[in-house]
Amino acid sequence: MSDFPLYIHACGSHSAMGKEVDEIHQVLSGNKAPSMHKETGWLNDGKATVVGKALGELPLVPEHLAHWNTRNNQLVLSALQQIEPQINAAKEKYGSDRIAVIVGTSTSGISDGEVALKEKMEQGVFPAGYSYKQQELGNPADFIAQYLNIDGPTYAISTACSSSGRIFLSAKRLLKAGFVDAVIVGGTDSLCRLTLNGFNSLEALSNEYCLPFSPNRKGINIGEASAYMLLSAEQKDSDDPIALLGAGDSSDAHHISAPHPEGKGAIEAMNKALNDAGLTPEDIGYINAHGTATPLNDAMESKAVHAVFGDSVPVSSTKPLTGHTLGAAGIIEASICWHILKYNLPLPKQINDGHKDDALADIQLVVDQSLRKKAVISNSFAFGGNNISLIFGCI
Repeated sequence: MSDFPLYIHACGSHSAMGKEVDEIHQVLSGNKAPSMHKETGWLNDGKATVVGKALGELPLVPEHLAHWNTRNNQLVLSALQQIEPQINAAKEKYGSDRIAVIVGTSTSGISDGEVALKEKMEQGVFPAGYSYKQQELGNPADFIAQYLNIDGPTYAISTACSSSGRIFLSAKRLLKAGFVDAVIVGGTDSLCRLTLNGFNSLEALSNEYCLPFSPNRKGINIGEASAYMLLSAEQKDSDDPIALLGAGDSSDAHHISAPHPEGKGAIEAMNKALNDAGLTPEDIGYINAHGTATPLNDAMESKAVHAVFGDSVPVSSTKPLTGHTLGAAGIIEASICWHILKYNLPLPKQINDGHKDDALADIQLVVDQSLRKKAVISNSFAFGGNNISLIFGCI
C-alpha cells in the first residue's frame, strides 16, 4: 500500500449527471438519463451534435467579486460550495496560508469571451464588465482563492484532457514536501464553440451519441463539468476513508493529437500508478477508462489495458454519462470513482449500442457490476501523449 496516500475529505460535482448525490447515483445506476442531448447552434457548419450540459440554476458570483463573473466560475461555485463547510474547517485547523488551490481547465471563461466578442462585432464595444482576464487559464484558481480567502499556493494546470488528473500529482508533491497541510483540487470546463468546432475540424466529434469500444463508434461528445475535492495527508475519522493511493504519469509525445498506437505512454502511466500505490494489477477491481469513442483512442487504450491487466479487470468509460469534459475529465471521473467507493455503488455498465469491437484487444467490459476489490483506477489521456492514471481506494 502507498506510503503516502492522500485522503479525500469531501467531494462535490456538477455535470450532465446532475449535482445532487441522489441524482448522480440514479444516473450511474442507469435509472435516470443524463442531460446528454443533440443540439444545433454550436457548430459553424450548422450540423447538430450531442452535448452534455450541467443543468439547473447556478450560484451567483458574489457582488464584491463581480469582475470574476463568468459561467465557468459559476460552475466552479456550484461544485465548490458543496464542500465549503469542510474547507472552512480546514482553514480553522491549518490556517488559510497552509491550504493550496490547484485547478485543471482547458476552456476557463472562453464561452463568455465568445459572447463578448459577438457583441463587440455587432455593437462596436465589449459588454460592460467583460475583461480578457476572465478567460485566462489561471482565472478559476485565482477566483477560488479570492472567494475562499485562501493564501496558500494557487495555480492552474492546462494539459488538455489530462489537466484535472495531473492536479493530484501536484497536490501530492506539495503535501509530501510539507509546503501545505491541505489542498483544494478540482477542475471546471464549460461548453464553448471554440472546442466544439476544434474537435469537429479534427473529425473527432460525433453527431450521434458516443459509443465507446463499439465497432460503430464515430467520435466524442463534448460535455461540461465541475468537480472539487479537499485533500490532506491526514487520515480522517472513518473506518474506511477514501484516498488517492497512487498516481502515475507519462508524456510519450507521439503526436500532437493522435495517441501512441501501441499505448506506450498509457502503459507507463498505469504501471507507475500501481508502483506508487504499492499494488499489483490483481488488486484493482475496476478501470474507469478514458474511453472517448474515437477509433484511435479506444484501440490504443484497449491494447494498453490488456498489456497491464489482461482481461481480468472490469472496464467501462463513463463518457456517455457526462460527455468528454476535456480539462475537467480527470476530476469528474475521479469523483465517479469516489462515489462508487464511498457509497458501495454498482460498477457503471458500458453504455454503447450493445456491441464490442472484435478488432480491439481483449478487455472485460463491465458485466458483473459488483466491485470485488477496494481499489479502482481512472485513466485520462491527452493530446501530445500527456497521460495520467490515478488509483483510488479504501484504507
